[in-house]
Amino acid sequence: MELYDKVFDFLQYYPSLPLAMAFGGLYAAYYICSVVKKPRIACRDKRLQKLIERHCPIARESYWPTWWCFQSHVMTLLRAIIQSRPQIQYRSEFLLMPDGGQVKLDWVDNDGSPHPRATRPTVLLLPGLTGSSEETYILHMVQEATQLGYRCVVFNNRGNGGADLLTPRTYCASNTEDMECVVNHIKAQLPDAPVMGVGVSLGGMILFNYLAATGKEARLCAAMCVSVAWNVFESCMSLEKPLNLLFFNRYLARLLVKMFRDNIHIFEQHLDVDHVLESNTIREFDSRCTTKLFGYETCDDYYKEASLHEKVHALHVPVLTLNAADDPFSPLHAIPVEDALQNDHIAMVITSHGGHIGFLEGAVPRGKNYMYRWYTQFVDAVFKHGVKDE
Repeated sequence: MELYDKVFDFLQYYPSLPLAMAFGGLYAAYYICSVVKKPRIACRDKRLQKLIERHCPIARESYWPTWWCFQSHVMTLLRAIIQSRPQIQYRSEFLLMPDGGQVKLDWVDNDGSPHPRATRPTVLLLPGLTGSSEETYILHMVQEATQLGYRCVVFNNRGNGGADLLTPRTYCASNTEDMECVVNHIKAQLPDAPVMGVGVSLGGMILFNYLAATGKEARLCAAMCVSVAWNVFESCMSLEKPLNLLFFNRYLARLLVKMFRDNIHIFEQHLDVDHVLESNTIREFDSRCTTKLFGYETCDDYYKEASLHEKVHALHVPVLTLNAADDPFSPLHAIPVEDALQNDHIAMVITSHGGHIGFLEGAVPRGKNYMYRWYTQFVDAVFKHGVKDE
């Protein structure tokens, strides 16, 4: 009776505790039963399957998203806000393009690596739409690869990361000319070093389109593409839904317009600059600027050529893709899973949660997360073991 009286007195002071405990129990049950899941992996290529099964143990794990922020919009925004920022020292190189434009390559040579300089495996990193070598996800990827003993090169698109815009031409998902120049430049300097490409969001789309366009002539040994938009039409429709429009679309459009405004003197003779400056969405900016700069008649023509979902068959080097089913930038129904199951050279990893470049895990998700663990294991597997017939 004494214990009963103490419990009764305690509950009198905290009458809401039973309700909170019940809610907590229900939340935990929902999280464990509906949120924590193993990723879906779509892959027909037996060699690529073996590489992943044997050397990427993360493929056998369930993904445990951060329990208090697994909703896609929250995870997408939170990663950008709270992720730690590794201190990386780059060696910068400005590379002129054939048309007079300029891109910036940020190198981490990693001369302390046990791998000889001439044959040191090299990771070529491509940031997202308005990103650069200073994005936290790029800094983490550079840090992870450096710790493994590899060299990194970050490809900053024209006008980004300190690369001045010298001509009335920017960059877009469908155009791979700058990418090809960058790859050829790296291979000319390091002919004996294997080079693997890793692209995030728009960077992943440029990388994928480069691989599809060059086919057997691609000069990369493998690639990884994270949070890419497979069907640009479907992605635009998703990003124009009210919540996505509020949180993502208008913000990215403002960044694109800012870059345009900062270089407006270059475009004055080529575009209706006032109309471009009024762009409030990515589609409006692409219609008024990107489409015209790259010679497309309509925005639909550009989006059709930029889309990846019909190009899986064109790959001739191993590619791992990582997408979340709840990515607001890349709807699940637009991911060409069936194509992956009918073609070689690709493995698609799809998690139930993760948002766009989110993939947070752990109670305090500031450091290494699920995306970086896939990246680290796959990069290491490719460079150490390769995709071989067995």
